[in-house]
Amino acid sequence: MNHELSPAELIKRALNRLEIPERPKSLYDPVKYTLALGGKRIRPQLVLLGCGMCSGNPEDAVKAALAVELLHNFTLIHDDIMDQANSRRGKPAVHVRWDTSTAILSGDVMFNLAYQQLEHYIPENGFPPELFAQLHREFSEATRIVCEGQALDMEFETAIEVELDAYIHMITCKTAALLDASLKMGALIAGADSKTVETIGRLGLEAGIAFQIQDDLLDAVADPDKFGKRVGGDIYEGKKTWLSLEALKRTSGDERNKISAILQNALCTETDVQYVIDAYQKHGIIRDSEEAIKNHYISCLSALGQFKESPYKEAVLNLIETLSKRDN
Repeated sequence: MNHELSPAELIKRALNRLEIPERPKSLYDPVKYTLALGGKRIRPQLVLLGCGMCSGNPEDAVKAALAVELLHNFTLIHDDIMDQANSRRGKPAVHVRWDTSTAILSGDVMFNLAYQQLEHYIPENGFPPELFAQLHREFSEATRIVCEGQALDMEFETAIEVELDAYIHMITCKTAALLDASLKMGALIAGADSKTVETIGRLGLEAGIAFQIQDDLLDAVADPDKFGKRVGGDIYEGKKTWLSLEALKRTSGDERNKISAILQNALCTETDVQYVIDAYQKHGIIRDSEEAIKNHYISCLSALGQFKESPYKEAVLNLIETLSKRDN
């Protein structure tokens, strides 16, 4: 690439330079703790790569990338509370390390810090007059859609019947929308036209859908040592996934009733979970989920193909290939 630091390095440097107040410690220490947990940083990197793919300077997009990363981590703090998850990236979740009230408030201030990053994109800093409003609109829309996705996911927990199309809509909101917004924001900073912005956003949407279905599949078939979770965790928790919904659609009679009962039983056994996974294999659901993932990645690559060759495009291609082959 034309710049000294890679997107990952630019993000790391920006996070290290992020000014987080010292007091009150109960508010800001959990913010620092959360950001120090690391992660793949896929979303902020996509902001920078989207900017570079559209012939912009990725360093101009660093503040927007920080906004996206702060927003993502804010959602994780609140998701862990709602899911009653005890850990995040191998460490105690914020609401466990401190308490629920502290986690809620620290998540809220992280959301505020995210919006503050966008204040960089004003004419006084050399940006077009319309850019701040464009970024603010894209960021706000993504925030709303992610919240809608989380709400739908919670509704699905108690719903007896969920259509696969409704599930795809939910993961598009919860997972794919922020990937879509990340690339679009980078493109906007580069001065891309509306058609290019929509094309690059489609790339993010397709990658996000593929990523989530892949998570559903890995939950059933991955090596638990690599995946970092117990096999069939979604089944134990009765979560609606691409695989479980297809199982309910493809089975009937006693088999369907048993699968449905297992998914609704918070105390299901390892034998129960294996019964469901065996049904996935028996009815071709494992195979078809792999095909669905492949098709979404093909659509992702089709959108990527609309862009001229560049080191940034190559980096996105490498990222997609890495994601498509992941085992955790």
